[in-house]
Amino acid sequence: MTVTAVDKDDPKMANGMLRYKILSQNPQSPSYNMFTINNRTGDIITVAAGLDREKVPQYTLIIQATDMEGNPTYGLSNTATTVIRITDVNDNPPEFTTDAFFGEVHENRVNVIVANLTVTDKDQPHTPAWSTVYRIIAGDPTEHFSIPTDPTTNEGLITVVKPVDFESTHSYMLTVEAENEIPLARGIHIPRQSTATVSVRILDINESPEFSPNPKTIKLEEGLPAGSLLTTFTAQDPDRFMRQTIRYSKIYDPATWLDIDPVNGKISTIAILDRESPFIKSNLYNVTVTASDNGIPPATGTGTLQIHLLDINDNAPYVFPPEVEMCEKPDPNSLNITANDPDLTPNAGPFVFELASRPSDVRRNWTLSRLNGESAQLHLRIGSLASGIYELPIVITDSGNLPMSNTSFLRVKVCPCDRHGDCVDMEKMIAAGLGTGAIISILICIIILLVLVLLFVMWMKRRDKERQAKQLLIDPEDDVRDNILKYDEEGGGEEDQDYDLSQLQQPDALEPECVKVGIRRLDERPLHHDHQYPLRSAAPQPGDIGDFIHEVHRLVQSL
Repeated sequence: MTVTAVDKDDPKMANGMLRYKILSQNPQSPSYNMFTINNRTGDIITVAAGLDREKVPQYTLIIQATDMEGNPTYGLSNTATTVIRITDVNDNPPEFTTDAFFGEVHENRVNVIVANLTVTDKDQPHTPAWSTVYRIIAGDPTEHFSIPTDPTTNEGLITVVKPVDFESTHSYMLTVEAENEIPLARGIHIPRQSTATVSVRILDINESPEFSPNPKTIKLEEGLPAGSLLTTFTAQDPDRFMRQTIRYSKIYDPATWLDIDPVNGKISTIAILDRESPFIKSNLYNVTVTASDNGIPPATGTGTLQIHLLDINDNAPYVFPPEVEMCEKPDPNSLNITANDPDLTPNAGPFVFELASRPSDVRRNWTLSRLNGESAQLHLRIGSLASGIYELPIVITDSGNLPMSNTSFLRVKVCPCDRHGDCVDMEKMIAAGLGTGAIISILICIIILLVLVLLFVMWMKRRDKERQAKQLLIDPEDDVRDNILKYDEEGGGEEDQDYDLSQLQQPDALEPECVKVGIRRLDERPLHHDHQYPLRSAAPQPGDIGDFIHEVHRLVQSL
């Protein structure tokens, strides 16, 4: 650094000519004269080597300036304090606190810290000269470990980045080195890095049994009977140093076709394997099984068995579509039909189509001609056929080895057709749309029908009321007991009813006025008024309907 003093005297005269010198240095380490000053310019420079920030980070100098060219007798002087701070350079490499480190980790674990490596570095903390980089230089050829640096503590964290296997290696002996982020300062002749060894012990755990191959694929013909042995699907226990047994079971068998032996893993059928089943996707049937050991705790592995089912001719063809429409006079129309067969080629088409010989009117009324191996054409043999539903037995044979035949029924709806050859019936008329006049006529007919039904119901109610009124009247010449009304009560006879039997046995006791006017007698029912039982209406008789028709006819004539 350079220090400067100011004197107001004439600098060209001795009174203004200044000289500088160092009065003191604190601390006086490693020597008392580490610095010197140019007495004319005030430049402070180092004199001796040995500045070490790690030992003395700062020096304080007292500087004196004297005029009269520094004459101590006649000159005037003054002092100032100078502070010199020593900046850091990377002159100290990191050093491990010990030559050997130890750690352990369970097999199959990842992202787990195995051991912490500690170093010392005298350089200024949290600078590139202090921060340490760790590297494995030996003992890990498959790169199962890495050593990131903790930025706060500058420790190396040995971490598992790839699972280790106890059955392959029980331990690892790693050689690691540590160096700073930046190289050592020039002229430093000490080793750049420090090395240490790390011993990592692998701990065994109970691993899941493993199926191999997984998935396992086998090819079989469909239709195998129950009890057939398909294959053996077993798993291996990776724990070679543990004596354990494995048990097998199913966890996914959607059609419940298979059984697995829990001890040896042999898979056999308990039902017939059907390639045409809805559980088959792309001719594959997938089954998932598990293998569990008896470790503590138990471990379980899963495997998939893929059964590729080969087709056999086990399905007869059938007609498609099952229902068709045909005009009464088919010319020039005709119907094309085909066949469906769940089997694959060559167990499906080409097909042979023919009409069944019975009933005899089938071949008399219809003909079936072959278009190609997949379809045939149906014609009416006669000029016309009455409208209706006809079921035609059609025999279809596939090309399998051995071929299979099936008689399926084609439901043919014969109907009148319009000029376009389309069936004409009420449903299609409604679907096609009717004219305004036709719709109004249909609505009027519906309304008239509803009115007639309403009139009939009202007339029946009126007749019912008249019939009930007649039943309430009692003929004076009849015995009173012959006109007792029925209430649909079930009981124990007269002893169970609250009747005044004396009144029933003395009909002459009634007042003559009641008989003359036809008033209902009180002795026809119990005197209690707690329950009023309605009279049932009589069902309409054929004579009632006839009377109703005559009355409606009379009403229409009057209108």
